[in-house]
Amino acid sequence: MMSLLSLGYLTWDLMSPNQVENEPDQTYVDRSPVPQRPHIIFIMTDDQGFNDIGYHNSEIRTPALDKLAADGVKLENYYIQPICTPSRSQLITGRYQIHTGLQHSIIRPRQPNCLPFDQVTLPQRLQELGYSTHMVGKWHLGFYKKECLPTRRGFDTYFGSLTGSVNYYTYNSCDGPGRCGFDLHEGESVAWGQRGKYSTHLYTQRVRRILATHDPQSQPLFIFLSFQAVHTPLQSPREYIYPYRGLENVARRKYAAMVSAVDEAVRNITYALRKYSYYQNSVIVFSTDNGGQPLSGGSNWPLRGRKGTYWEGGIRGLGFVHSPLLRKKKRVSKALVHITDWYPTLVGLAGGNETLTEGVDGYDVWEAISEGKESPRLEILHNIDPLYNHARSGSLQKGYGIWNTAVQASIRAGDWKLLTGDPGYGDWTPPQMLSDFPSSWWNLERHTKPKQSIWLFNISGDPYERFDLSEQRPDVVQELMARLVYYNRTAVPVRYPSEDLRADPHLNGGAWVPWVADDEEDRWDTVYPKKNKDWKKKKLKLSNSRSFFRRLNTRIMSNRI
Repeated sequence: MMSLLSLGYLTWDLMSPNQVENEPDQTYVDRSPVPQRPHIIFIMTDDQGFNDIGYHNSEIRTPALDKLAADGVKLENYYIQPICTPSRSQLITGRYQIHTGLQHSIIRPRQPNCLPFDQVTLPQRLQELGYSTHMVGKWHLGFYKKECLPTRRGFDTYFGSLTGSVNYYTYNSCDGPGRCGFDLHEGESVAWGQRGKYSTHLYTQRVRRILATHDPQSQPLFIFLSFQAVHTPLQSPREYIYPYRGLENVARRKYAAMVSAVDEAVRNITYALRKYSYYQNSVIVFSTDNGGQPLSGGSNWPLRGRKGTYWEGGIRGLGFVHSPLLRKKKRVSKALVHITDWYPTLVGLAGGNETLTEGVDGYDVWEAISEGKESPRLEILHNIDPLYNHARSGSLQKGYGIWNTAVQASIRAGDWKLLTGDPGYGDWTPPQMLSDFPSSWWNLERHTKPKQSIWLFNISGDPYERFDLSEQRPDVVQELMARLVYYNRTAVPVRYPSEDLRADPHLNGGAWVPWVADDEEDRWDTVYPKKNKDWKKKKLKLSNSRSFFRRLNTRIMSNRI
């Protein structure tokens, strides 16, 4: 095992104890010719909060991530989704949830639901462009049919878990009392033999094995590494906990240890990229999937809110890009970037043209990231969820006859952000240093009016959402509500079917596996019967909305806080 005192201070050329067995003995220096299309490594962590990385909070020891970010481009105006399935669906499809039917909640293990089959995924596009595609880690995009599995949605290989949360050692996953099963898969088979190995190490080993056995000069590589960490349950090898022994809050201590384990994993993967001659022609993207959960050790301070909410703490993500191909490195980017933008950006880097990304909601933001140019993105639809609990105080009347403010929705345009309905717990939660705080102390700064269903913030001037301007600026509120109406007209029905008893692992050999035959007809519970037959799946072009943004920028946005 590694030295406890060395945790967080490993050098780039050291090997870690979780390296791949029988790796060829090579140096990491790249001297080979550089192929035209870059190798793409996309690393996603689960539930890592905005305040849970070294360059935002020195309490957390992440020297490898800090170094990669410092030498690359930090994305400090980057948005994700508040929970797991939506973020992954938007990354894989480049579309807002309202355009895939996944705008409500997550896909649960017993739901006969998955990423819609009519969606052409990011790895499928990269396959068309000649890439070897691999996924390692958490899927959480449905598995009720074999056609839903990662290997049927564009990945040449898959190793990981299909549900949303598993034990880090036993890979046991539960969906309610008595509904538990094994969830670790090699391709389309259950990987029973891997039990007992810590998932962060296991997934790192698999990525390193892929890098060691692939020829970087023969074919470009795409790896999507979707860590289970740092999602609950809070589990970590003891050696990672030791450096945080001074933290009195036990949950925070374990959580921080899990972050450090991820940091070491990323260091080892970066070392492997160098060793096997990928690095000079590689693009590394790091992203969280949603905000942290303070009740489970995470922290989004000083942002408002937490995982599962549409406050900034739930949707403003950690993100950076590290690559020798960046033209302007070692800087912080304030360009507006959304998780849907990775689809056209990475397809563009892979040599694809615009016809391969027609209809997506994302934009190619590579020039904004690499060269510091202005982002082509001007607004973000965070979501419209018609099934979420309606705000009792909301109404169409309160929405100026434009929008029903009882509906949970959020949108950002330029500097302005509008929320309606119930955005989720609106508290500011500083890191809890002690484990025995009274429960009421978690919500010292709620500051939410019980009958409120509209909030407006100038996010550029007030990133912590402390000054609600909805009453002072009804003109902005109405403009953004009109945008919600526009988007809602393009929405497809929500896909949120009832749970299927046939999914019970006890009926399927003790594991979570597909339980519906591919030729069995789907019977969707149409809980949101809104129909939009006339909508064509086409991205809103900047030219079509230029007048709106010009008006918004000049007439409305002139008053900064």
